[in-house]
Amino acid sequence: MTSTILGIDIVPSFIEDAWWTPTQETVRTGARTVVRDASTGEELAVVSTDGLDTAAAVAYARSAGQAALGAFTFHERALKLKELAQYLNAHRQPLYELSARTGATRGDSMVDIDGGIGVLFTFGSKGRRELPNAQVIVDGPAETLSKDGSFLGTHIHTRLPGVAVQINAFNFPVWGMLEKLAPAFLAGVPTIVKPATPTGYLTAAVVKLIIESDILPRGALQLISGPARDILDYLDYRDMVSFTGSASTANHLKSHPSVATGGVRFTSETDSLNAAILGPDAVPGTPEFEAFIKSLVTEVTVKAGQKCTGIRRTIVPRDVVGDVVAAAGERIRQRVVLGDPRAEGVTMGALASLEQLEGVQDAVRELLASGGSLAYGSLDAPNVTHADSSIAPAPGGAFMAPVLLTWEDVEAGALHSIEAFGPVASVIGYDDVAHAVQLAALGAGSLVATVCTNDPDIARELVTGIAAHHGRVLILNREDARSSTGHGSPVPHLVHGGPGRAGGGEELGGMRSVLHHMQRTALQGSPNMLTAITGIWHTGADRSFGDVHPFRKNLAELRIGDAVTSALREVTLEDITAFAETTGDTFYAHTNQEAAAANPFFPGIVAHGYLLLSWAAGLFVDPEPGPVLANYGLETLRFITPVAAGDSIRVTLTAKRITPRETDEYGEVAWDAVLTNQHDDVVATYDVLTLVEK
Repeated sequence: MTSTILGIDIVPSFIEDAWWTPTQETVRTGARTVVRDASTGEELAVVSTDGLDTAAAVAYARSAGQAALGAFTFHERALKLKELAQYLNAHRQPLYELSARTGATRGDSMVDIDGGIGVLFTFGSKGRRELPNAQVIVDGPAETLSKDGSFLGTHIHTRLPGVAVQINAFNFPVWGMLEKLAPAFLAGVPTIVKPATPTGYLTAAVVKLIIESDILPRGALQLISGPARDILDYLDYRDMVSFTGSASTANHLKSHPSVATGGVRFTSETDSLNAAILGPDAVPGTPEFEAFIKSLVTEVTVKAGQKCTGIRRTIVPRDVVGDVVAAAGERIRQRVVLGDPRAEGVTMGALASLEQLEGVQDAVRELLASGGSLAYGSLDAPNVTHADSSIAPAPGGAFMAPVLLTWEDVEAGALHSIEAFGPVASVIGYDDVAHAVQLAALGAGSLVATVCTNDPDIARELVTGIAAHHGRVLILNREDARSSTGHGSPVPHLVHGGPGRAGGGEELGGMRSVLHHMQRTALQGSPNMLTAITGIWHTGADRSFGDVHPFRKNLAELRIGDAVTSALREVTLEDITAFAETTGDTFYAHTNQEAAAANPFFPGIVAHGYLLLSWAAGLFVDPEPGPVLANYGLETLRFITPVAAGDSIRVTLTAKRITPRETDEYGEVAWDAVLTNQHDDVVATYDVLTLVEK
């Protein structure tokens, strides 16, 4: 998505719900960066933010963005994410064409584009299944803080009142934006996206589609295409920064006063010397060895190795180092075709820019100077050929062939500290499993590691040894080799991040990433006040025992606290015996008076808990057809006081939580159910879940 000024394509920003580009004079004389086609070196566009009002963007997010997002519940936001995913899915073909200019093959682009859209689908689904149709999330059960139950405590999550600033890396211009946007939007926090300059034109194209869809509310998304060096000056404790990039840049940003002393929440995902460990059982010829080699070559070549999750250190038994290098080299020769991704048959494209190419080559030279040996590949310019003769090899292309290094000193400092962010990996040998754990830990914190073994004991030793050093561990063996999403693929359901060098952050992870954009607050007060604030009935709060049974009320009529109490029903020995014989549950506590009396928990023969639950349903159910459509389960069931023959039970049912579904003609109601005996002792507590017509 570009705008032309003076014949030059400008990558625009989207600020305060309007597209913005610098003035003609700024383009002519101001600071600017030229971005080029990664394969041909052709000039594509100019990037400049000279004159952009960053402060206004932050202010707009806090005002218009906060107000617009605050009008929606979690379910309404989740539906918008689903709608946006469907829209982008139907309009993604132009994104593929632009993505090829970044050096990405069709497969690379699928990971970036389809993967990013998939994140929107996932959060759209999980938001409706796992969050309330409300604006506050209750964290855990209430704590009773007084003897009489008049003072309770709980925790709630509410959205941050500021803006989520998302600073993204060049390697995934689509996925990198959408994986951060989705949880922020679901939480209700407006986003300012700041993509990396070399591939930011693809991010801008996605934002253009999003704006054209008119799905997101005003102020929910803004885009800064180019430098935004002053943005932290305008942030404070209300705001959040999510950064993906180099550790040096992350450390620089974290030292800014707004972060260091101003309270800005800062999460980062940075450099990572990820490891893949081949178990001693996974010798050549085993399915594990084959899967390991496939994974290694995939991680070295997908996105030309430009993945924060790529394999940088391949840790294998010392006596199979040569086998691993040979097998990986052979697979590269057979499977990898390097060239312009628009050419037929190409499987590996260029690096994102000539600057990136130079950086990777310099890192490899430093590794070689520090003790590494070139075991496969070369730093020479590769011989790039094309099946499509219309796309000739270009001297300006940022091409680099895959490189594998080996090391005599497997504990060399450079090996475990210098990352060549491209198609480069080192293959190093370990002596035993404990040594493999030690080598993996030398990375000082990584995003991901693969453990490849079919031996459960080896898997257990490796995983427990390295888990604290890694954000994610993939266990690869013959059982999941085909179904696994792979070493380098974060999934939205699980956290993406890692300790130490990897930045210490946690992105994704389902609802965990949504909660990163929210404040958890301890809430104390009376049951009535907690009920009013959370929308969930708390024990001790007011209840309404009206003339109309709550099961006769649809969602429009039902209110939190609507309740019914049944009459008492006596339990006889004959009832208990009949239930035991009918169900086959002849546990001695229900059938043997002497044995039951010897049990310290029972006074003698007692009623089955499930008999009491069945009777409770009969006591509270209104039998005629009505708004209640179905009972779909119980939650938090606890049996507390035994019920002996001659005792009686009653049930009190209270509407606890009401969750309308946005897309259906019914909703979910959770009912607080309490069984008591004739002495008002609590027999059992649980929640009954029903589907009720709107």
